[in-house]
Order: sequence, then C-alpha cells, then structure tokens
Amino acid sequence: MAAEPAVKASRKDWVSDQDVRWCPGCGDYSILANVQRVMPELGVPRENVVFVSGIGCSSRFPYYMNTYGFHTIHGRAPAFATGIKASQPELSVWIVTGDGDGLSIGGNHLLHTIRRNINTQILLFNNKIYGLTKGQYSPTSDLGTKTKSSPQGAIDHPIDPISFALGCGATFVARTIDVDAKHMQQVLKRAHEHKGTAFVEILQNCPVFNDGIWDELQDRKTRAEASLVLEHGQPLVFGGPGKRKGIVFNDGIPSVIDLADEDDPIARGVVVHDEKAPAASYAGVLATLQRPDFPMPVGVLRAVDKATYEDELQKQVDSAIDERGKGDLKELLHSGDTWTI
Repeated sequence: MAAEPAVKASRKDWVSDQDVRWCPGCGDYSILANVQRVMPELGVPRENVVFVSGIGCSSRFPYYMNTYGFHTIHGRAPAFATGIKASQPELSVWIVTGDGDGLSIGGNHLLHTIRRNINTQILLFNNKIYGLTKGQYSPTSDLGTKTKSSPQGAIDHPIDPISFALGCGATFVARTIDVDAKHMQQVLKRAHEHKGTAFVEILQNCPVFNDGIWDELQDRKTRAEASLVLEHGQPLVFGGPGKRKGIVFNDGIPSVIDLADEDDPIARGVVVHDEKAPAASYAGVLATLQRPDFPMPVGVLRAVDKATYEDELQKQVDSAIDERGKGDLKELLHSGDTWTI
C-alpha cells in the first residue's frame, strides 16, 4: 500500500485558538499574519519552534502562535531565549519585543544576546510609544513628543534600534514595515536563514497613542520617496520615474543627488549596497539616514558570518568531556568540603 503524501502545512496550522486582543487597526495584526504565513515555508516543525516575549502589546505574540512559547518578564525575553538556545540548540527560537520592552528595561539583556551572536531571531516592534501602559514616551520617541508622562514634550534623545544593534556587533540587521506584507515576509525568511543573531526592526503603527508616526513609509503614495529599499549589489536609488534620486558618500558623509531617468546611477557615483561589508561602519552610515532629510533604509543593512555562542559553548563541553569523561553529578556534589547537618 502506497504511503499517503505528506500534508503541506499552511498558515492555519500556526494559528492558535486564542482570541487576538489588540486595538483595532494595530500594526501587530499585520505582523502576526505575516509571521504565520512565513512559518510553514521555513520547514521547521511547530514542536521545534519557540516564541519568547517580555511585557507589552507585542509580547502577547506567543499566545497567538500554535507553537511553544514563553511570556516572560519585562525586558528579560533575551535572557530566557539564551537559556533555551544554549540548552536546546536545535530549536528555532524567536524573540518578540517592543521599543520599550527591548530598549529600556531590557536594553542590557538585548545587548548581550546580540554580542554573543546567539542563533535566534529578534523581532523588535517600533511604534515609538508605550502602548500597553497607555501612551508614555518610549526610548525611541522623537524629541518633543507630548504624552501623559511628557506633557511639555520629551527631552530624551531617542535611541535608533538599528544603530543600537550595530553597536552591539550584530551580524544580521534589517528593517521592514508592518503594512508591506511582501517585503516583511522576505526579511523574515532572510532572518531565519542567517546563522547567528538576526535583528529585525519592524516599523509598526499604534493607532491609539501614536497614530501616523510612520505614515510616509506606510502610504503607497509617498513610500517610494520616503524609503530606500536595499538590495545587495544594487545602487542606493529611490523615488519613482521623474523623481529618481541616489545616495552618494563624500568622505563617508551621505548626501542625496538628483538622477535623470536615463542616468546610470553607478556612473554618477551612487553607492552600491554591500550588506556583506566586513566592517559595520558602512551599515552604520546607512542607519543615520533618517526622515525628512533622507529616505529611511528598509531591507537588510548587514549580513555577515561569525561563530555562534551555542556552537562555541558546545565545543567547550565536548572538549571537557574528552579530557575528563562525562562526569558524575553525585560524585561532583560530594566532592570537596562537605558536611552533614
């Protein structure tokens, strides 16, 4: 009797039975839907996938994925994920956090996860506000942002998540937009393919407390001029027909030049994108491109290879076993100075 063909997984297999509880119009709905669409295409069984979150609107994510998950404590998702990956390196571990959870109370944990290059995907939802706690300004809020906790305008200088990740030594850094399904799915697949820490900033709208913060990049009418879509080996060109512009570097300082439709961008000195540049300085310059003076880069800014933490850890374990044998826990506990009470 012939074996029945394997049933191909679909998005429905990754959708949990929990009611999704976000505000109407929240960008989290789009992110969730796109993650659920991508997961069946990665070839990883659901029982080998873990979503780990901290505290915040984004951190409800594990409830809505039909996988294993941990809803942990504020800012500590990277620490929990590190333990999971170090003890079970075969698992696919995804960290879901927000600009507040990840970059405020969780900033130190995020830093060490990235610098260790643990093979995990970090999805940081950035809406430049604290949504769950009702609209306080966050580490990424713009100067002058008026909220309940900053009625006269925020005076804190904001953190740029991309610059933060690069400064921590990230081997994969990308940015995408909540409403651009095709682009987000491409970035998520690239993040999963990368061996090491993959940091993805997702620009996400909060319709209640910070509505419209990413309008220029979300609106199809303005997206071509407001965003710079990065493609490895392609020149940094943005804008539509008749409005083409390019990014050039003069002594490492970026500037914008106008391009005629018939112009060869490379001949005009437009920079060719190199996501594999060994030094992070090139991606660091791209991270400085901010609205309104420049288009905002979206796509993969950096993707380089480096040994992962769990691989190096396993080498040490294997080396210790080779030198000393597998060891005996009872013998270890009763070695050295012991006493009976």
